[in-house]
Amino acid sequence: MMAQYLALKAEAEDCLLFYRMGDFFELFFDDARTAAQVLDIALTSRGEHAGAPIPMCGVPVHSAESYLARLIKAGCRVAIAEQVETPEEAKKRGGSKALVARDIVRFVTAGTLTEEALLEPRRANVLAAVCEVRGQVGIAACDISTGRMELEECTPERMGAALARLGASELVCPDGWEAAPLDGIARPLREFQSDGGQERLCLIHGVATLDGFGAFSRAMLAAASGLIAYLDHVGRGRLPLLLPPVARSTGAHLAMDEATRTSLEILEASGGGRRGSLCEAVDRCVTGAGARQLAEDLSAPLTDVAMISARLDLVQWLHDEVMLRGDLRAVLRALPDVGRALGRIVAGRGSPRDLGQLRDGLSEARRMRDYLLRREDRPGLLDALLPHLGGHGALVDHFSRALVPSPPTERAQGGYIAAGYDHGLDALRETAGNARRAIAALEAKYRDETGVAALKIRHNGVLGYFIEVPAKHGDRLMAPDSGFTHRQTMAGAVRFNALALHEEASRIGEAGGHALAAEEAHFEQLVAEAVASAGAIAGTAAALARIDVAAGLAERAAEGLWCRPEVVDEARIAVTGGRHPVVEAALSAKGERFVANDCALAPEDRLWLIGGPNMGGKSTFLRQNALIVLLAQAGSFVPAERATVGLVDRLFSRVGASDNLARGRSTFMVEMVETAAILSQATDRSFVILDEVGRGTSTYDGLALAWAVAEAVHSLNRCRCLFATHYHELSRLAETCEALSLHHVRAREWKGDLVLLHELAEGPADRSYGLAVARLAGVPAPVLARAKAVLGKLEKGRAETGGLAAGLGELPLFAAALQAEEAEGDALRERLAGLDLDALTPRAALDLLYELKREASS
Repeated sequence: MMAQYLALKAEAEDCLLFYRMGDFFELFFDDARTAAQVLDIALTSRGEHAGAPIPMCGVPVHSAESYLARLIKAGCRVAIAEQVETPEEAKKRGGSKALVARDIVRFVTAGTLTEEALLEPRRANVLAAVCEVRGQVGIAACDISTGRMELEECTPERMGAALARLGASELVCPDGWEAAPLDGIARPLREFQSDGGQERLCLIHGVATLDGFGAFSRAMLAAASGLIAYLDHVGRGRLPLLLPPVARSTGAHLAMDEATRTSLEILEASGGGRRGSLCEAVDRCVTGAGARQLAEDLSAPLTDVAMISARLDLVQWLHDEVMLRGDLRAVLRALPDVGRALGRIVAGRGSPRDLGQLRDGLSEARRMRDYLLRREDRPGLLDALLPHLGGHGALVDHFSRALVPSPPTERAQGGYIAAGYDHGLDALRETAGNARRAIAALEAKYRDETGVAALKIRHNGVLGYFIEVPAKHGDRLMAPDSGFTHRQTMAGAVRFNALALHEEASRIGEAGGHALAAEEAHFEQLVAEAVASAGAIAGTAAALARIDVAAGLAERAAEGLWCRPEVVDEARIAVTGGRHPVVEAALSAKGERFVANDCALAPEDRLWLIGGPNMGGKSTFLRQNALIVLLAQAGSFVPAERATVGLVDRLFSRVGASDNLARGRSTFMVEMVETAAILSQATDRSFVILDEVGRGTSTYDGLALAWAVAEAVHSLNRCRCLFATHYHELSRLAETCEALSLHHVRAREWKGDLVLLHELAEGPADRSYGLAVARLAGVPAPVLARAKAVLGKLEKGRAETGGLAAGLGELPLFAAALQAEEAEGDALRERLAGLDLDALTPRAALDLLYELKREASS
């Protein structure tokens, strides 16, 4: 057995090998150690290998999916080795000691999942392949759970942004490629050939040429070749559902690099997970397919005004038609996930329940189409979607006749083909049913004949049907002329067989076997019919998802009083009463109000320099306007009173930074890399938000960098930009940069406390309120006192000599500040000791408290 295991393990390579042994998948050696640690299950041993015990652990076959889910989430890949023959077949082949043959039937990896239990319903599961051909990078991506496939070509510099948009669960690339992503799985270079990709795609889709699907470059086809080869490898020769590929054209979508996506928290929040992200704040979809489509829309907003307007028209229609929207959402909420059910069926992992989901989903889609066709004021996008909701009448009618109302998830026990569909199957079921009734009659007869009221006819998987009596009655059935044959004696019971029981059992087994075979044949026929209509069914699933997205966005707009943006082909942004959707939702949950602000960027006023204190709302203001642009171009209403968005080709966000130790980059290095990308890529149609450029180095260096970056954005890139900074010196740029204006977030100090107003006002900030914010944060009083003294010297030195650090050498360190504070404390104690508290009037006591507070805050 170990020889067979080791041969399969060599084939599995770096995957954990699930080796089927009866009702368990067993793991051995290092695989067992890894699985035991990840799954928190017992690590045992079995036999010896090379003189040492063999580590071993196992999981039950019937619950393997839950264990697979945990292993995949932990980054493992798994090879499934199944028994490919029965023990009886093995004995016939090689005698009583023959080992049951096993083979790897499938590789389970993060990007090739189709099982419902292993997938997140509201998140796409993307597998991508990437390679380079003659200086161009080709990317092929698919979600095999729904079959959607797209091909893209880009320059090596833009590969990171393209892969960030996809957010692939698994990435494959050619072995030996120097530019390969760090997390890519290396595959043989021969698998990434453009000719092979074209040939395989033509074969899969039964066409002589790909011209009908679009124009695909050599780099795209090479990536497609690598993708299909990997799918062929993990599926052991059986490919999943792959719809005709779609070519993603350069410039058709708003481009965002990885840093921007992370900064804006589009699909995931900074701490990981969906909670706190833009998608979570916007998503009101009632189906998993709709939620996946929305995530894709937010990841790749459009840059075509007509297409954006078409989406907005549908959202507007559903926003205004409140009753219609409610009816549609009620229907959608009850729909199964048609796309993923189809994916499992085509991949050979479907169940009767999946066929039932196709039947129910397609039937409801047809009813929805008929309902919507009765409306005369339909928007254009809906008219384009409606034909995809019908056209499945014959398939739905056939599946309705063939399947029971609620088919099971397993087909091994049968029972999913409806009565009346196949008269031969009905007869077999009747035979089996009659035999079971005959067995019940036999049980009553044997009780009467033997006088043993406790006699029962039972069944198990080893003995089949047998007669069982309590041990004390066993002798009664042991007599030679009793008609019973002894089979097994147990501690409390004795088991027998009888000729009549054997005959009835044979009838049941034969009829049941034939019935299961008949149901299996019908299942395969229904699967073939579904696969033949896979393209049309996938079109229906996509149309339902698009309607769900529009209805969900309409619901979100009505819920939050969002407005329809006007999207224009001009270089301006005008937002009245704009709000941050995520922050507003968080404040609303606490019963607090979000302070809305306006933004107006145009060619003549395209760069806003924004000052003010930390925590005053600068970063929120920057992000909210970037998100408003993103939502508008994705075809959504936006959180504002009014909004006009001029098309943006690339969106950049450099807000906040952290170390990237894996790449050897400090916080400041990360900041400069992101800033360099903006300066080299932003165009006059781009929108950039910059926060505190230059803060990671010395004051002079930082100020110089911030000054130069602001000038470059204004005069070279000439893009729309919101630039937040604490460098007051930058306000002098307004004297030389004609399209730069000064703004600040308002704050006030009241009785020693800082009051943040979160309002944006014109003009430069009067100061940064850094010490006040530090006090709010809980910085110790001695440190604040020392900082205040240092600040006074800095300001005095700058006023007298122009030097930022002038006069600092005359200041003592913290000891002096502490001595001063101790002296003040002694004076206060003496003063309090001299007070006659009983003689103080209430008014005098209150005045004294105010006086002491003023002295403490001065």
